Amino acid sequence: MAARLGKRAKRTRGADGESVRKELNSKLGEVLQSRANANSVFDILEYLESENDGDVQAAIRTCSKLFESLLEKGELYVGDLPSEDEHLPDSMGAEQKYKIWMRHRYKSCVSCLVDLLHHNSFQLQELALCMLMKFIVLEGKFPLEAAKWKDGYRFPHPLLKLVVAGLLPEDKDLSTLITRFQEYLEYDDVRYYTMSWINENIAQVHKNTKEPLTAAFQNNVFGLLSSINMPVDNELSNFLVVQKEKCEDWKPAKLKEHKRMFEKVWMNFLKNKLAVSLYKKVLLILHESILPHMSKPTLMIDFLTAAYDIGGAISLLALNGLFLLIHQHNLEYPDFYKKLYSLLDPSVFHVKYRARFFHLANLFLSSTHLPVYLVAAFAKRLSRLSLTAPPQVLLMIIPFICNLIRRHPACRPLIHRPMASGDLISDPFIMEEQDPAKSQALESSLWELEALQNHYYPDVVRGANVISRALSSQESEISELLEFSSYELFEKQMKKRFGSVPLEFEPVRGILGRKQDITAEHFSL
Repeated sequence: MAARLGKRAKRTRGADGESVRKELNSKLGEVLQSRANANSVFDILEYLESENDGDVQAAIRTCSKLFESLLEKGELYVGDLPSEDEHLPDSMGAEQKYKIWMRHRYKSCVSCLVDLLHHNSFQLQELALCMLMKFIVLEGKFPLEAAKWKDGYRFPHPLLKLVVAGLLPEDKDLSTLITRFQEYLEYDDVRYYTMSWINENIAQVHKNTKEPLTAAFQNNVFGLLSSINMPVDNELSNFLVVQKEKCEDWKPAKLKEHKRMFEKVWMNFLKNKLAVSLYKKVLLILHESILPHMSKPTLMIDFLTAAYDIGGAISLLALNGLFLLIHQHNLEYPDFYKKLYSLLDPSVFHVKYRARFFHLANLFLSSTHLPVYLVAAFAKRLSRLSLTAPPQVLLMIIPFICNLIRRHPACRPLIHRPMASGDLISDPFIMEEQDPAKSQALESSLWELEALQNHYYPDVVRGANVISRALSSQESEISELLEFSSYELFEKQMKKRFGSVPLEFEPVRGILGRKQDITAEHFSL
């Protein structure tokens, strides 16, 4: 920092906030009034290092006024900035030398603001971010580059690149500040170039470290990428830096280019080894926020199939993306149903993604072209798992099984097999078999549902009694039951009103005994 401020020694500040603001305003007036007072810029910039948050905020606002005025007046050097240590030729006039010098002070200010993005105070982080974005707007109006961009449009790429790099530290979680930056991502030009710089930043980190991405860096990248709301209209015209010319040939003005960059940065990010928690976050938004906005969604096939093979909650979450690829992009996955079948274990009733899983499982098993043995295996496995399932889950599982049988009448022998034995020992079904074709489900019966007719919860009993009657052709609606919780079940029971309930059916004789009891005979009152 000291080097950026011209190697001036820092002074100890002991003044109160009001006197600091007065001093800063005085220094600002001096600099803007006469170039002879240009060295007062150092006094303003020095406050950006203050240990007092209030002083830093005042210095940021003062720098904003100062450099906004200098940019408007054209008092900053335009073009490739010479190094501050470089000897300037004697032929260069004092005017140019002053502008180069002041441009270096502006560069120091920007560097300080980028550093403040990592400050412990969110108020300072936010203020520094807003000032940097304001400078982007000002540089768009008053460019510091000598030549136009090749497309004929101006955008201060270097400054936004510094901002994006500042939001992606490798050792600090900036998720809160990234949430604040999200409003700027609504601008088409900021969104496009931000994606571009994220992509470059990931590659740069890989090049520098040769190590896996740190958890903090991964979370910051995901925070930025997940904050991007992709546009849907082909006509893009919402720019932070207003362009004077029509923007038809400018990449940030084309939806196709946005999709290409969006796809490129996500693919570059997802090829890295992610933490399990981040894996889950990606899969949660993949089907809604990523796949629909990619130019070629089929590029995600390898990522999704690898996630589906991991098992557990990650496999459950991968179902959404696979569903889109299978139904909308003709993905072929030969062992899909075998893997889906293997996901049915007792834990599936207790994960927080239970509703999502059974919603998709219902869709996958809705086809009437599925082989009978497959549907029978799913129905039987769910029936067996229902023996240890909580009551709120049983209210959904029982109609789920009945719906499978309604769709596939060939499975009706499972509930109409009068000679079937209702016990685990003689049941031919092989619960441990992971291949539904070898489970022998069609040779068994759903005796477990009959056992649930003796369940302690009355609503479960009523649901299980359905199999004792002829099944109707109309399927049961289970969408409202998918997210039914134990709390809701308890609340439902608490709201019920009961009549008089007999507490005892046989009067007690004495304190301890009952009728015809030896204790009552000898110790009754």
